[in-house]
Amino acid sequence: MDRAGTAEKILDVAESLARHGGYGGFSFRDLASAVGIKSASVHYHFPTKEALGVAMTQRYNDRFLDSLGDPRDSRSVAEKRQAFIAGFRAALVEENLMCLCGVLGAESASLPQPVAAAARGFFERTRDWLLEALETDPALGDAKAREVAALELVARLEGAMIMAQSLQDVSVFDRVAASG
Repeated sequence: MDRAGTAEKILDVAESLARHGGYGGFSFRDLASAVGIKSASVHYHFPTKEALGVAMTQRYNDRFLDSLGDPRDSRSVAEKRQAFIAGFRAALVEENLMCLCGVLGAESASLPQPVAAAARGFFERTRDWLLEALETDPALGDAKAREVAALELVARLEGAMIMAQSLQDVSVFDRVAASG
């Protein structure tokens, strides 16, 4: 495995472990074992867990937003909302995992500040994406109404993920997502 491939594999494993057990739910030793390298090799790619946490979170943010596409493209507002919901649902159904930044957001008070800031960045960026996507929604006439709608949708989906995972019933997510 080349250097870039090893770093990506470390990030993949770290993300999966964090989405299952939070930031404190894994160590560099756990990552090294799962990737099949020495712990010192993890440190070579990511000198500290904080650096790893920031890189993992920023990569997650970028991937999620890239999957949504341009919020100002020709899709209808309803299609953009559905794409947003589908992004959360895919994590839950296809990966059986929580949203990384939802997990990190819940524990932000105990995270290193740069990791907490990267998690906060997810919520800011998704809110901003939704604000642009909802801009042409005639039911949301002003910026304040759009912001409330954007925040409500993110909160509803994060909560729906928690409930669906807790109850081990994906239909809970679907019912909550459809209710808004």
